[in-house]
Amino acid sequence: MTGMDARDTELKKELNATLHARRELGDDYESALVDSFMEKVDQRIDGAVERRMRRQMAEQQMVVARGSRSPKPTDSFGERFGFGIVSLVLAIPLSAIGGGVADISGLLVAWAGIVGVNVVQAARTNPGLFRGWRRKSAKHEDRWED
Repeated sequence: MTGMDARDTELKKELNATLHARRELGDDYESALVDSFMEKVDQRIDGAVERRMRRQMAEQQMVVARGSRSPKPTDSFGERFGFGIVSLVLAIPLSAIGGGVADISGLLVAWAGIVGVNVVQAARTNPGLFRGWRRKSAKHEDRWED
């Protein structure tokens, strides 16, 4: 079992324990249980971001040490694919928690957050992704003014 599989299994166990505790303790403790689980998810995300940043900094230091002027891009297909998979995996417990706490509005907020994170990631890895949309809309505005 790889490290990522072990962490995913651990997070799944945490979610199951949280849901079981919620059933046992009732609605009075739901907010505290959700907060506790979300804190664990935040810690997991913070750890992943920290590892990625350390790896990128080490790669940049290696490039500089070798005398290259610019570091190579580190956003490979594997990283983008992994980000998408992690988003989908986290979408399951976030949807369950959002839907359980605030019904459809909680579910919509959870998915708005998931979509927002993915849009930011897409814009970060493809800087010109949204520039074409502005140019097209500007062209359309010019036509209407004539």
